[in-house]
Amino acid sequence: MTSETAPSPFAVHESITEALIARLMTRFYAQVRADPLLGPVFAARIEDWPRHEARIADFWSSVMLRTRRYDGRPMAAHLPLPIEGRHFDRWLALFEESAREVCPPEAAALFVDRARRIADSFEMGLATVRGDIHAPRHAARG
Repeated sequence: MTSETAPSPFAVHESITEALIARLMTRFYAQVRADPLLGPVFAARIEDWPRHEARIADFWSSVMLRTRRYDGRPMAAHLPLPIEGRHFDRWLALFEESAREVCPPEAAALFVDRARRIADSFEMGLATVRGDIHAPRHAARG
């Protein structure tokens, strides 16, 4: 087993590995690039897709494997984007679909739960900055 495929002692689930995260990012961003709503938003900002996918894989590694590899400011990166509730809904739909295709069921459920919480946090943060606060919409779903 390599470090890419070996389970981390800090993983939130034993089936979540660096390799799984990389596969999830590849699948998810392939869907994003092809999506008529999200594709243009990402295309306007992302010039180097492999670099972006690796950076977001670092983010998810920090979240799911507790590696602390990601050191960015994700909220600040999203503040200037022309996004609203429908973008978060579509992002989540594609992420959930990708997670269910790529991950074992228990790991997919954990990724989806974290993604919903992150979406709520970002949506609330953007709403706060824009002066239009809403109640969380995603984490409370069943």
